[in-house]
Amino acid sequence: MPNSDSAVTFPSRSATLTHERDSARKRAHALVLTGSLVMLFSSTMVSGINFATNVVMARLLGPSLFGQVAVATTLLMMASCITLSFQMVCAKFVARNETQGGKVAVYRGLLKNSWLVSLSLGLALFLAQGPVSRYLNVPGSILIAILAIGIAFYAPVGVRRGAMQGLCLFPRLSANLIVEASTRFVIGVALVLMGYGVLGGVGAISAAVVMAYFVPGVPKSLRAEAVTEELASFAEAFQAIVFFVGQVIINNIDIVLVKHFFPSDQAGIYAAVALVGRVLYFAAWSVASAMFPVTAAVKKEHESPKVVWVPMALVAGISVSFIFVVSMFPQFIMGAIFGRAFATTSSLLSLYAVATAIYAIAMVLMAYEISRRIANVGWLQLLFSGILVVVIGFYHHSLREVIVVQIVLMTLMLVLVSFPFLRRLRRISMEVLP
Repeated sequence: MPNSDSAVTFPSRSATLTHERDSARKRAHALVLTGSLVMLFSSTMVSGINFATNVVMARLLGPSLFGQVAVATTLLMMASCITLSFQMVCAKFVARNETQGGKVAVYRGLLKNSWLVSLSLGLALFLAQGPVSRYLNVPGSILIAILAIGIAFYAPVGVRRGAMQGLCLFPRLSANLIVEASTRFVIGVALVLMGYGVLGGVGAISAAVVMAYFVPGVPKSLRAEAVTEELASFAEAFQAIVFFVGQVIINNIDIVLVKHFFPSDQAGIYAAVALVGRVLYFAAWSVASAMFPVTAAVKKEHESPKVVWVPMALVAGISVSFIFVVSMFPQFIMGAIFGRAFATTSSLLSLYAVATAIYAIAMVLMAYEISRRIANVGWLQLLFSGILVVVIGFYHHSLREVIVVQIVLMTLMLVLVSFPFLRRLRRISMEVLP
């Protein structure tokens, strides 16, 4: 009869699965945390460089000519809907494919499609340079033609960034973002000082996009042979477009509406407040960008919405700190950045920061849902962007009222986007229980 003390026991299948699930979740948490910190660092650098670029350009060109450069930047931001859509889809499917060949197939397929879309947009803008320049009150159509060159490269830049994001190459992605911002600053300032004026400022915008496409180069892992596995679908691409159209509207329409409803001096004050407040948005988006490929790559049996607690905690912590700082030193912040004329409007700053913080948390939840499946949260955001336009159209008696409208609507949207996340959390918790 064998000695019971020498008997070998093997872990049960359920114990093995539990161990694998816990290990996968720990790896996901670590990736999200380290990636978020890297992206936060790069976001801070990029925001600082862009801010320095705007300040130097404004001082060198003056209000009138700087306004023309700002219009070109706005057009590029509108085109970013397409760029960010390609980036999100590429990141999701590069992360989801398990083999290197599958990742390469996704990257090359999306890169080809992005060139078709981007070249079409660039050509359309080039052909319409005359009407567009007249509508925007830009004195020369050559500015629009120069910008069309940058837009022709913009969607492929999104695919390159999506591949880096999907492979969790966050330092490389950060370097790419810094290269774009630095190129715009260096070339823009140099061309303006050489006497090219606003042409130099707009030319720097396009040059920065072109540079971002080439630097840094394609990772070696994406030069392997392509093997078709799970390719990006039209439904995924459409979902991304809907999401980013809603995001762009929510982040920019308030400035447009304020400019329409209020005198120029008040519109300028609001724009300055928004410029400072949106530093918080860009920090939150960098955290969501780090989370997205990690949650997209997690297998269904290893899925845990708890991985979203890490980025949510980071965003919440950043938001509370940001709101505290702008509440304690609003006059100093506005006066130091924009001058004494803006210091008296400091009471709006903390209110705008609250609106941005609420939206930032909702954005993290929406990004998580989209990373896991084709979700309806993008449509919900698009709906709220339309509601925002209508409600501000009725309630705009003061700048404060415009911000309060945003706080109310963003809070309601946060509550609604929380429901699918909480349902998913409850379902998975039930599956884990024995």
